[in-house]
Amino acid sequence: MTTSAPTDVELAELSRHSVELILRLQDPSGAYPASPTFSAYQGYSWFRDGAFIADAVSAYGEEGSASRFHDWCSGILTARSGRIREVVDAAAAGSPVPDERMLGTRFTFDGAEGSDEWWDFQLDGYGTWLWAVVEHAQRHELGIDRWLPAIELAVDYLASSWERPCFDWWEEHAEHVHVSTLGCIAAGLRAAQAVVDPVRADACADAVARIRALIARNGVVSGHLAKWLGSTDVDASLAALVAPLRVYPADGAVGASTIAALDEQLTVDGGVHRYLLDTFFGGGQWPLLSCFLGLAYADAGDTARARELLEWAASTVTADGDLPEQVPHHLLFPDRRQEWIDRWGTVATPLLWSHAMFVRLQVRLEVGR
Repeated sequence: MTTSAPTDVELAELSRHSVELILRLQDPSGAYPASPTFSAYQGYSWFRDGAFIADAVSAYGEEGSASRFHDWCSGILTARSGRIREVVDAAAAGSPVPDERMLGTRFTFDGAEGSDEWWDFQLDGYGTWLWAVVEHAQRHELGIDRWLPAIELAVDYLASSWERPCFDWWEEHAEHVHVSTLGCIAAGLRAAQAVVDPVRADACADAVARIRALIARNGVVSGHLAKWLGSTDVDASLAALVAPLRVYPADGAVGASTIAALDEQLTVDGGVHRYLLDTFFGGGQWPLLSCFLGLAYADAGDTARARELLEWAASTVTADGDLPEQVPHHLLFPDRRQEWIDRWGTVATPLLWSHAMFVRLQVRLEVGR
């Protein structure tokens, strides 16, 4: 990229390169690696990150790649049908299984949990996957039957357990119920409602209604969504609930207030922080979060602001054409950066999720298309 404002051609070229990178790094199993070289992520694929990656390449027109990822997720779920039934039955009996018996958030490319410790109990990825697989099937007019058994398992799992505290998008604060997690679950169950049997459809509708009521009571502060139930803070992951998940429409009161709060509190010169107390690698700015906020602005009709956020994300690309997880242009806690470099090495680069969200916003804005 040049130091001046990038042209439509340059932005479209970065998007094309991003898709090519994602397709080249996709494992034969269908899994999308989070980052091919970063020590803590290497060899793993996340349901959450992967679902957003699949949605981006699907929107770009790469139906086959997205379908292979959904096949991989489907295989993981169906292989754990007995474990999911254990979770569902225990919840129905009023004796929920312990957190360590819940499904993991990331898996090796061959579908295993992996042997190293991780902050694994996260529910949002299964909701995000439900949303992404149904969206993909509708976008490309595909039959849903190949994924329906896994969809049913994910619906049963989430409908039984959505109220449980768990780790958030950032693998933190397992003691809380996070609003972004609830929103991802609501988006997934709402999407699944259209493709499952009537009994499950009713369970989806009931859970979505209860989630929205709970957020309205305890997850909205000063008119905008909050980081977790009872919190007064915001988190950049909340932008996803406005777009692309559209749980809270951008032209609605909560959606509009959330966009404004995220821009005011977490955004500096187009770069978006995760949250104000973030110390991970010093608390830098994340290109993928600028793109999520850009998608929300695009839904709100402010394509100029969305374009600014896309351009900021483009400005973080390396000389090799890679988009990082975060950049240190404006650190919240600069004295905390080195400890993470000492622990895990330099910031994950490339991060496929960053490339995917750039693609998703570029497609949404039809820049260069």
